[in-house]
Amino acid sequence: MKNGIAICPGSFDPVTYGHLDIISRAANMFDKVIVVVASNKNKTNSFTPLERVEMIKKCTSALPNVEVESFDGLLAEYAAKKGAKAIIKGLRAMSDFEYEFQMALTNKKLNPEVETLFLTTSAENMYLSSSMVKQIAAMGGDISSFVPEEIRQDIIDRINSK
Repeated sequence: MKNGIAICPGSFDPVTYGHLDIISRAANMFDKVIVVVASNKNKTNSFTPLERVEMIKKCTSALPNVEVESFDGLLAEYAAKKGAKAIIKGLRAMSDFEYEFQMALTNKKLNPEVETLFLTTSAENMYLSSSMVKQIAAMGGDISSFVPEEIRQDIIDRINSK
């Protein structure tokens, strides 16, 4: 046994190489990683939760210890229900840390059994965000260096249909 179950939450709208870097590194550290497509009522998403789940499944099919689900509720309660030992969060910059640190403290208060672990993104993905990918796609730019081929056309089609 490596380290039990970890949860890797996010909106993943859409999933990028930056997200996949964090997910694959977490999969190397834990027996099972549950990627959770979380609802964020403060965001307007381009893809439904089910579509995001399916895109992540396509992109993580080579990782046998990764599962993908969607969830709407408190992450701390979800972690308890799944028996997770850790919540994995990726950080791109210091601006990410302040918000994520606040969330980690809140989750710890709600569920003292779960730890939040921060993984810094690789240097080549530090600037990358789902919003940036959507903006580039909307302007007809090449997103091939930001998202896997398995989902690239789905993203282009959705963004250009709006």
